[in-house]
Amino acid sequence: MTDFLVRAIIAGLVLAIVAGPLGCFIVWRRMSYFGDTLAHSALLGIALSLLLEINMQLAVIVACCVIAILLVIMEKRRSLATDTLLGILAHSSLALGLVILSFTDNRIDLLAYLFGDLLAVSNSELSIMLTGGLIALVVLAIYWNRLLSFTLHQELAQVEGLPVTRLRLLLMLVMAIVVAVSMKIVGVLLITSLLIIPPAIARHFSSSPEQMALGASATGCVAVAAGIGASWFLDTPTGPSIVVAAALLFMFAAAFSRQQ
Repeated sequence: MTDFLVRAIIAGLVLAIVAGPLGCFIVWRRMSYFGDTLAHSALLGIALSLLLEINMQLAVIVACCVIAILLVIMEKRRSLATDTLLGILAHSSLALGLVILSFTDNRIDLLAYLFGDLLAVSNSELSIMLTGGLIALVVLAIYWNRLLSFTLHQELAQVEGLPVTRLRLLLMLVMAIVVAVSMKIVGVLLITSLLIIPPAIARHFSSSPEQMALGASATGCVAVAAGIGASWFLDTPTGPSIVVAAALLFMFAAAFSRQQ
């Protein structure tokens, strides 16, 4: 097996394992649009990295984290609904990124960042992703019970004295890091699908949050394997193939659960 295919499989499986439990929080908190907002801010990070000539993944991580912090600050004011704030931040960051790109002399292939290029993952990119994924898993493991309490029963969590604002910020920052380090794999426009579809599948067959998180990771791994296989044998784009595989699994799961 060639080296680039091994790197692609490792990167895809790591992303699926991390995206599983993290995506559960997105589904539970009904924050699917937040992933799209981070994807748009990732494009802003790409533009800034080209303009300032700095490391692209570092710029994307910073841009995503800044957007996450802005959302938490704006949510505390409660002057607008969260989905309205997400729409403002998403389209503003995308427009700003495109404006910044017009001031650079670089001509980049945006399709690679929009839709992913998993088979082109390098050793250094794989290392960055493994590091980011490990950080996300460690944070989720340490704060799992507190994040779960805050997500499912926010009012009760406040009564119990949990730092709700800090937990919200922590969750959003972890999401920002995962989106930033995985943009090379499925692309910034498709990462939200990989965060949402596997947990939505696992929800049909889970009786506890922990089962749903593990099931989402397992389902994501199946989708990644199927997508890479389709890309290899059918010569289809890898990132979209993974998402299509996940979507097919969701349709099968939905049909099966209705028969029960």
